[in-house]
Amino acid sequence: MGENDYPSLLLLPSPPDPLTRDSLNAAYRPSIQSALLKARRPTGAARLVVAIVYPVLRGQFLHSKTFSWSEVQNLIAGVYSLISILCAQFSIDTEMDGGPGSVDSTVILIDDDRNKRYPDDFRPAIEPNNTVIVDMATFASAYFPWNFIFTVRSELGYQVSQTYLKLAEGRQNLLQSQLVPVEGGLTMNVAKREPGGLPAQTPTYPTVCLGGTFDYLHPGHKLLLTAGALLLQVPRRGDPSPPCRYIIGITGDEMLKNKKFADYVQSWEQRARNVILFLSQLLELSPRGWKDGTSAQIEEKDGDFQATFRDGTIQVHCVRIQDAFGPTITIEEIQALVVSGETRSGGQAVNEKRLEKGWHALDVFEVDVLDAEEVSDEPTRTENYAAKISSTAIRQQRASRGGNTI
Repeated sequence: MGENDYPSLLLLPSPPDPLTRDSLNAAYRPSIQSALLKARRPTGAARLVVAIVYPVLRGQFLHSKTFSWSEVQNLIAGVYSLISILCAQFSIDTEMDGGPGSVDSTVILIDDDRNKRYPDDFRPAIEPNNTVIVDMATFASAYFPWNFIFTVRSELGYQVSQTYLKLAEGRQNLLQSQLVPVEGGLTMNVAKREPGGLPAQTPTYPTVCLGGTFDYLHPGHKLLLTAGALLLQVPRRGDPSPPCRYIIGITGDEMLKNKKFADYVQSWEQRARNVILFLSQLLELSPRGWKDGTSAQIEEKDGDFQATFRDGTIQVHCVRIQDAFGPTITIEEIQALVVSGETRSGGQAVNEKRLEKGWHALDVFEVDVLDAEEVSDEPTRTENYAAKISSTAIRQQRASRGGNTI
């Protein structure tokens, strides 16, 4: 893997409080815009990791952390919406492997408090907890090397970048040209939470499920997959407990034959690989980073792909589905189901089927819809925005370019 093929990193300080789409737009839009424009390459696809430092985890002990799922997924949805709006504005393709000029962006949270101080003799190491969210020391130890590191020109941005660079020292020999300052936004923190005013903490689950087509993996898919991963109850390393399971039903090719521009639908195998490769960015923690060009080791069978992460504590299982229910009515031990606004009714239908079989109903979690209305500068932008994050529209664009079918 050449240096240009490495992802770039944008380090963002904590989000505004209270968090609204307008406040998020003011805080992050200038930085994300600069990073997208600087990261894209005319000769190939680029990748950008948008890492947000956000002290969201609660709990005294490393292996008993909790957080508010609704609060976290709302932030991630807002950032992916902002990325999509900017990519639409500047004609940047957002899907994975989008080709020259595209930027494949991934949003990751780092649980770290800006008031935390690391002693001079501190040695960062990979220390996962019972969630998929990592702290700054673990992030610095497992995420590298980078093509560019974009740092925000603000007091908070400077604190974040200095902490990261100190902890990441020795992981990568960085040239000065690879450290790129970008414009910061306006962040206001006016909400004063009382000790009892924290948002309700969300339970995590040994087995989580969701479904979709995942054709040309784009920000809407990434939000859904990230939101599901956040619900996983990750066993501690060395624990005799079985791994937590993330079961993802992916629509079979036969069910997509009547889709618009069906000749350009990616094969089930390609869609399943892309799902696992995307999740590997959230779940894998290797002390070698990705400098050897290593990727997820996928055990591939017909309609059944599996991969494990974090020393075998997390198992991702992609299965081919040929109906609206998939594994939710064949695997009893599933506890949680993640849906989007468009598939809300499907969650209710799943639970009705499970109750008919005498099984427990699933806890259903609904992710936010990526929305351009609240932060677009002009109403006409919404049309262009929608065209950028729709798999149908991406297939249409590929067809209009005369590209090869998948």
